[in-house]
Amino acid sequence: MISSIEAKIKACVIHRVGNKLRDEGCILSEKQYDDYDSIHEFLIEYFFSPFKSEEYYSFYHNIDKSMNEVYMCVHEIFSNPNTILHQSIDLSKHLYEQSTHPKVKGGEFYVVYFEDCIVDGISTNAIGLFKSENKDTYLKIQHKSNGFMIESEKGISLNKLDKGCLIFNREKENGYVVAVVDNVNKGAEAKYWTDDFLHVRPRKDNFNQTQNMLSLCKSFVSQLPAESGKIEKATYMNRSVAALKEESVNVDTFAEQVFGTPELVSKFKQYKETYQKERDIEIDDHFATVSNAIKRKATGTMTTIKLDKNFDINIHGGEQYIERGYDEERGMYYYQLFFREER
Repeated sequence: MISSIEAKIKACVIHRVGNKLRDEGCILSEKQYDDYDSIHEFLIEYFFSPFKSEEYYSFYHNIDKSMNEVYMCVHEIFSNPNTILHQSIDLSKHLYEQSTHPKVKGGEFYVVYFEDCIVDGISTNAIGLFKSENKDTYLKIQHKSNGFMIESEKGISLNKLDKGCLIFNREKENGYVVAVVDNVNKGAEAKYWTDDFLHVRPRKDNFNQTQNMLSLCKSFVSQLPAESGKIEKATYMNRSVAALKEESVNVDTFAEQVFGTPELVSKFKQYKETYQKERDIEIDDHFATVSNAIKRKATGTMTTIKLDKNFDINIHGGEQYIERGYDEERGMYYYQLFFREER
């Protein structure tokens, strides 16, 4: 969890980075921005409020982390904060080189050095990389001698940070502890921020281990045959969620608890090995779980049975009280639900 209660801005540089595909170029500052005392509180809110998730990333490179441009620039700033102007220019140029998707908008790019940030209860310094792309229209009301006057003005909403990244000065050897948000791009164009510019990947921590295990189960269950309808698949997903809500997971015990039969347990373990290799991740055989990493919406489609265009059955448990059959006279399938109370 990230806290900005004690956080202080010690240095800030603002540039403008355009879309390279449209040849918009960059407008680079020649000095730090230092007139933020009166708006310090608002800037802290703007920069920190979007970071609500406990999912963290780390910088990496397929050959060596020293070849990751952002990692090296951040390392230089942490080593000597006085280099922030020079490093921010290099970061802006690097961001511009990655801004080649037609949907990427130009905008202000902020490089900020913070002190006294708290992540997971530990106080540390941090570097923020932020980009604002969209402007809102605001109305200004001015009182005149004989009435009021309304004017419009374009500005940045404090509630709408478009893209952001907080790098905490921890675990440098593992690529730092990094938090990332992108509230604008969700498709292929979003990758330019996380993959092409930052070049980060999820950290191997308990939060991501829990999420990866849930995703693994969802992927494995989705490819199972549905000869008896979707009840079995919903059962497996509900069991997976229940098992991941325990304090820790042992993969052998987890597989037996969720899938039951030796044949299915063996298939799950084999699938796990393939799944890890294809996605370049590693799920430990034993790890502590993080309940906040389990999102019911991630399994929603797996635990919902849609019947033609008439009915949806959401299964949250009690699979023993639902039966599937076939009505010869109607030539249609049916479900029977047994319950004690209607709410």
